[in-house]
Amino acid sequence: MLRSLFESGVFIYGCTMLFLYALLAFMSWRGILHFRKKSSFTDYAQLLESPLTPGISVIAPAFNEGITIIMNVRSLLTLNYTRFEVIIVNDGSTDDTLEKLIHEFQLVQVNFAYNERIVTQPVKRIFKSTNTAYDKLLVIDKVNGKSKADASNAGINAAAFDYFLCTDVDCIIEKDTLLRMIKPFMDEEHMKTKEIGEPCPECGYVHVVEDSRRVIATGATLRIANSCEVDEGVITRVRPPEKLLPRFQEMEYIRAYVLGKMGWSTMNSVPNVSGGLGLFDKEIAIKAGGYDHKSFAEDMDIITRMCAFMIDNKLKYAIRYIPTTQCWTEGPPNMKVFSRQRTRWGRGLGEIMTIHHKILFNPRYKKLGLIVLPYNLFFEFLAPIIEFTGIVYYLYLIITAQVNWHYALILLLFVYLYSVMITTLAICWDQLTYGYYKTWREVISLALMAFLEPLLYHPLIVFFALRGYLFFLIGKKSTWGNMQRQGFGKKKVTTK
Repeated sequence: MLRSLFESGVFIYGCTMLFLYALLAFMSWRGILHFRKKSSFTDYAQLLESPLTPGISVIAPAFNEGITIIMNVRSLLTLNYTRFEVIIVNDGSTDDTLEKLIHEFQLVQVNFAYNERIVTQPVKRIFKSTNTAYDKLLVIDKVNGKSKADASNAGINAAAFDYFLCTDVDCIIEKDTLLRMIKPFMDEEHMKTKEIGEPCPECGYVHVVEDSRRVIATGATLRIANSCEVDEGVITRVRPPEKLLPRFQEMEYIRAYVLGKMGWSTMNSVPNVSGGLGLFDKEIAIKAGGYDHKSFAEDMDIITRMCAFMIDNKLKYAIRYIPTTQCWTEGPPNMKVFSRQRTRWGRGLGEIMTIHHKILFNPRYKKLGLIVLPYNLFFEFLAPIIEFTGIVYYLYLIITAQVNWHYALILLLFVYLYSVMITTLAICWDQLTYGYYKTWREVISLALMAFLEPLLYHPLIVFFALRGYLFFLIGKKSTWGNMQRQGFGKKKVTTK
């Protein structure tokens, strides 16, 4: 009886997961078509010149980034946008990061009206440049907070504009990123100010306002920059990573963003905006408490709290994702760094499930409580546990000679090919839509990784997730650790 219930439960669970992947693929397809249709009518040059275009504060925490800091800051300062500032938060670096910034950008300490609306580790000094060419740059020097979240909160406190973009200082951001990511905010604001049937003074069309919402965050696709050609902070040639581990990560990122988050965006149920690139409504972020500096999943935590704040105050909201690649990041180059990263992610997911347990299955929180968090509980958090349990059970059946190999092999082959199909679909759909790779040989070589993923890469994901859960359960102290960066176009190794 117990065996029958277990097998039926696992079968239903697996079928549900396969159905959800298919649903997300379909919704992503619809979302990308809708985005492309809207983009074809968008004049970004006009948007750039419009006096209504809101200002954006670009916040980039930095810890021991001395080797690449100058190139990366120069790249941020050349973003194609009218009203923006760049806030670099030196989070207690022990190398020459701050000294290089001071020398290169002619910085001097200034008196700054720093308003600590979110509590952080103490801010020691604030710098501005004496050179008018760097008027947009603000550098904060603070005591190390042992997390990116604490440094990001300091940047939010100092931000002058109503929207802030949070990124990593070692990421490469496309020049038009601010224009593309502010567009969903402006679309919604534009719609909600018009009465039904009233011609729009800007475009002349009559808008039908059915369900106006306040956009509180937008995200965009991230890709792995390993093996790409970079010149002065600009991607000049996109290539799939040469090494096996980063290549698996590139495949995983494309699937997660192009199919996963775009699908959730279409249903207005985005679970999180990546910490590598996210544009936020500053007012709502501050009222929600900012980033949790103790959390190992601060990107998902802040989105959950911002959504909960909107629902608690009976305000309609939306989180949008755009499918174009706007940010390039360096993936962990070796197993040591990769294991540390994925263990931290596993621990962070466990924290989210416990910190926000009152929202889970609570109908008061609508999609957040009935769709977003339950999905993360059943198909993100519990998936490694159920998968590991299933493997152990399967081994038991093999040892006791209770396996019907005819049906078992058919089922395993179906699941394997379904996984390959979903990943290949994501890669090909991304290439057909935006064509980031110059040759189809590169696309095929990346898609072939989908055949190896279930055998080589996925078991690592499961193992490190379970390791993270274990660390969370036993309360093992963890740090954010060192992220060994190779540097774009460099051979030297930096620590972060």
